Amino acid sequence: MNCDTQSLKVALVHDWLTGMRGGEKVLELLCKRFPEAPLWTLLYVPGTVSDLIADRAIMTSPMQHLPRVQSKYRYYLPLYPLMAELTKVQGADVVVSSSHAVAKAMVKGGHNRPAIHICYIHTPMRYVWDRFDDYFGPEKVGKLASRLMFRPVARLLQMYDRRTVGRVDKFIANSHFVAERVKRLYNRDADILPPPVDVERFSNSIRSPEDWYLMVTALAPYKRVDDAIRACATVGRKLKIVGSGPEQYRLKKLAQLLDCDVEFLGFISDDELVHYYSRARALLFPGVEDFGIVPVEAIAAGCPVVALKRGGILDSMTDRTAVLYTEETVNGLVQAVLECELRKFEEADLRRRASEFGPDRFLSQFERILMNALQTSQKRPELAATAAAA
Repeated sequence: MNCDTQSLKVALVHDWLTGMRGGEKVLELLCKRFPEAPLWTLLYVPGTVSDLIADRAIMTSPMQHLPRVQSKYRYYLPLYPLMAELTKVQGADVVVSSSHAVAKAMVKGGHNRPAIHICYIHTPMRYVWDRFDDYFGPEKVGKLASRLMFRPVARLLQMYDRRTVGRVDKFIANSHFVAERVKRLYNRDADILPPPVDVERFSNSIRSPEDWYLMVTALAPYKRVDDAIRACATVGRKLKIVGSGPEQYRLKKLAQLLDCDVEFLGFISDDELVHYYSRARALLFPGVEDFGIVPVEAIAAGCPVVALKRGGILDSMTDRTAVLYTEETVNGLVQAVLECELRKFEEADLRRRASEFGPDRFLSQFERILMNALQTSQKRPELAATAAAA
């Protein structure tokens, strides 16, 4: 089933283009699906995204020309709604947005709106809803700034976020966890479509586990890396951590204080990452994520997972691929690590489960959702007829 993109004018929207993270991997596949579609975004930093994304018409907002915006774009948070209102898709029949901030709002309303707007939502704006303190809490910006400056801005952004929900015709959430937040915050239902994971990159690795545990993560508070360090110190296990971030100094001091054998690896190449997944006894995943691509990468390499039983992890892991613990404490993680060491995981089960999250499956399921949305659209029935005849 394939919609005729020659007959439909399709446009893509993404919040900003500053690197290749999970959201940009989704956008990359959408660019593959719609090779002629122009792309609208608040900000584009050349050289930070793949050629598949960069090789198209990219329309940016006035934010593109603000001072030091390429590295300090998060500091312009109060201006996001204004930039979104000044940067709206024009001349498209179908808009597909990839949104975790204001991309869903960058679409005209009223009689000039496109026939249909499908939003693939990675999460409602996390830094003004559930994770305000992780970004702008007292420990991050100071008590006065948090309460008197950032909290009022967050309230205004919450109002804007809700008021622009009507510009979306169909929400697609990357997990049941995010779909629940869409329902709670926006009072809208969402289809579920997990993001694509490049599982083939890990599927041919040779599994040879050693006696240490692995984390692959940004070193940020909500990732709960300190829980992993404390747990490994408690049971006398070695931990290797891939990634960097603002918590690195504090976490290194914690490891020294606890006399825990922790190796901080920083950023590594893709080939090196395959190596570490293949050698780790298990991946530790104590944080709560909207979906969690890293655990899927791990099981694609045959590496089992120890994870907190909350968030998007419930969409990807099963009892055959992970030890999932419910006690959100260091002791809960300790008990899960000990249970993992008693369990025997079948490598074939892990890799088979990972194969369900590949790019081809993402595209085929997205195609089905797109077709259904076009066929049920009441604004421009002729679009559905065009698509069905293709």
